[in-house]
Amino acid sequence: MLLSAFILGLLGSFHCVGMCGPIAFMLPVDRSNTLKKVSQISMYHFGRLLAYSLIGLVFGLLGKSLFIFGYQQQLSIIIGILMILVVAVPQKTFNKYNFSKPIYKIISKVKSALGTALKKKTMDTFLTIGFLNGFLPCGLVYMALFAALAGGNATNGSLYMAVFGLGTIPLMTTAIYFSNFLKGKARQRIQKAIPVFIVLIGALFILRGLGLGIPYLSPAPVYELVSNGMNCH
Repeated sequence: MLLSAFILGLLGSFHCVGMCGPIAFMLPVDRSNTLKKVSQISMYHFGRLLAYSLIGLVFGLLGKSLFIFGYQQQLSIIIGILMILVVAVPQKTFNKYNFSKPIYKIISKVKSALGTALKKKTMDTFLTIGFLNGFLPCGLVYMALFAALAGGNATNGSLYMAVFGLGTIPLMTTAIYFSNFLKGKARQRIQKAIPVFIVLIGALFILRGLGLGIPYLSPAPVYELVSNGMNCH
């Protein structure tokens, strides 16, 4: 599952560049000092990974509570279906509803804090910018959070989101160095590949939730394993 997190981050970063690219382009990096520039960009990415990990930890805890009550398999199936629906349902349908409205004030404050931080050049500023950047609403982050929720515990949820964040680093770093890169057909093809990959991940979650007894791919539910173990004696 961690591999899916990295690939989702890698492919999804093409979407991220469109959403968060302006922030990356405006980072007040020191372009006259290579070492300082690399350090500043690294702090920015570390801030994003920290934010993703914290969010993943929270969703992992939610998933753990559902696991304790025996809903882990059902949760995995529901999350898989939701992932596929997000891709299958036309975007204009989602545009009718503002899912971010309940937290609009918080998002507004985050954007305001980002604007203030972008005017500074201290090292901790890049950490702050990255951290705040990680809390901005993003469809691909929501998909990753679905998976983190199905992780079953805080560690898995946090790790999944951290690996997702690692997958976004290569392209986001390129965006900081080159503001006009990978345009045209190549970018369009990768953009088209993102929904396909999300559907594949969704199908994988459904398969895992079915508990067909296939090692690694669709393992049997824990209670069945325990029951079989007891029968052996």
